[in-house]
Amino acid sequence: MTTHDQPSFAVHIPDAELEPEPLDPGQIVSGEPEVTGKVLWESADGKQVRGIWQITPGVVTDTEANELFVVVSGRATVAVEGGATLEIGPGDACVLREGDRTTWTVHETLRKAYHISL
Repeated sequence: MTTHDQPSFAVHIPDAELEPEPLDPGQIVSGEPEVTGKVLWESADGKQVRGIWQITPGVVTDTEANELFVVVSGRATVAVEGGATLEIGPGDACVLREGDRTTWTVHETLRKAYHISL
């Protein structure tokens, strides 16, 4: 998807239609979490991505990119291996470092707006 040349725009995040982004079954620790998302903008070189991401309740593991996100709705506990345990909910901004190994315990379907640097 090439969106780097699109004009300025606004999106109402709570109502945005998202597309399925299947999880690797090896990431699922418990439950049946489902992920959806939508890329809103991507730089020409593909190293900067902005979008919306959502996950339903369950427990999953991940290795993070360099990311800033703001939670729009839902709640989760994000345990960073060897680091902090983050309790996040609506209105919270979170910064994850590239390479952080995390375990996400999603208590309520969580939707976030994000910016990732690759």
